[in-house]
Amino acid sequence: MLEITERPTKDVNEHIAERHRLAQETAIEAGRVALEYFRNRESLVVETKNNPQDLVSIADREVENLIRARIAAVLPEDGFLGEETGLVNGSSGYTWVVDPIDGTSPFISGMPNWCVSIAVLHENRPVVGVIYVPCYDELYSGASGLGATLNGKRLTLDASKNIRNAVTGIGANHHVRPDVVGKMVKDLLEGGGNFVRIGSGALTLAYVAAGRLVGYYEPHMHAWDCLAGYCLVQEAGGWHLPFPVEGDGLTTGSKVLAAGPGAVIDLQRLAGI
Repeated sequence: MLEITERPTKDVNEHIAERHRLAQETAIEAGRVALEYFRNRESLVVETKNNPQDLVSIADREVENLIRARIAAVLPEDGFLGEETGLVNGSSGYTWVVDPIDGTSPFISGMPNWCVSIAVLHENRPVVGVIYVPCYDELYSGASGLGATLNGKRLTLDASKNIRNAVTGIGANHHVRPDVVGKMVKDLLEGGGNFVRIGSGALTLAYVAAGRLVGYYEPHMHAWDCLAGYCLVQEAGGWHLPFPVEGDGLTTGSKVLAAGPGAVIDLQRLAGI
């Protein structure tokens, strides 16, 4: 069974360290609850939100409620933004940003590429990022100043990987016109690259942090899908496009781009940055 390992925290802000550990514990607990729903998914009642591809089930809501309750019990003054329950502002200066099951469509379809994503924002940047993948028992964990790990093993990105000798993740959804997606794929292939789309933006970003993919680009994504992954990529030595979290930015979504050091320029060009 996966166990949490914690690095010494004397050189890390104690408030971030506290939230980092809570995020790890909560992600694993929530992931195991979600896994039971996954194993019994034939009995789930599935609803659509904005379109037939935008799905939600009781599993999403129950898992988010569990995460929210665990955080509120320990840190009641922290803010909380969940995909299913929305934003509640806090007074501590820290805001948790949570997707209880990122990759609901793969989840419902019986595919293993879904995850629990938990980030913590402080001073408008993600200082904690934890992504747990229950089907593989993989815990991607990072915090500002602590680096990023996968099941306790340090993640460090290889600068020799680029879009031509590695694979890039691409995402798309109903917010993005089909011709925009087609151009993304065309430009990447013409540039000598190749791509995958796995149905979970958070998990794809975790794969970037782990060096499994060289980068990820999606023209529109929400904060709960990307902020944990952004923290992981940053702590592993990669780069990400800043996410607009001030005002309505935290709830409306934005362009998302993250890359290992050898792919930044090419993927910025692909994204028109």
